[in-house]
Amino acid sequence: MIIIIPAHTGRNINFNIMNNKTEGYAVKEYGQPVKRYCQTLDLKDNPELIAEYRRRHSEGEAWSEILWGIREVGILEMEIYILDTRLFMIVEAPLDFDWDSAMERLSTLPRQQEWEDYMSEFQKAAPGSSSNEKWRMMERMFHIYEK
Repeated sequence: MIIIIPAHTGRNINFNIMNNKTEGYAVKEYGQPVKRYCQTLDLKDNPELIAEYRRRHSEGEAWSEILWGIREVGILEMEIYILDTRLFMIVEAPLDFDWDSAMERLSTLPRQQEWEDYMSEFQKAAPGSSSNEKWRMMERMFHIYEK
């Protein structure tokens, strides 16, 4: 489906084409202020494992319980980007979102630890680690937003 939304500049933006690394990725609007968390994780340097990791995260392959759990703890959006063996995750949540509480709750939800174990064979992380233990929070060191 192609969605065309008038932009504040008076131009129309076709969000259907904004879905790849050269055209950019459309960003959701939530009707409320949000905050963003950025994390990183390294995969094992094995092309076959990386291909399988990508497949397991593709549409229709990620377990519904995991997607439900992400939403259940208050996360509005989660995106994972990849470059070689480096993963970069962006998580968007409401301003009142508490990361530590949400991750603690997420780790108790159905199939969450099973999913983490299912993914661990691809990741440079200790076996049995929770998502919060594997993914390392990144610090923003630059931005150009207006104050």
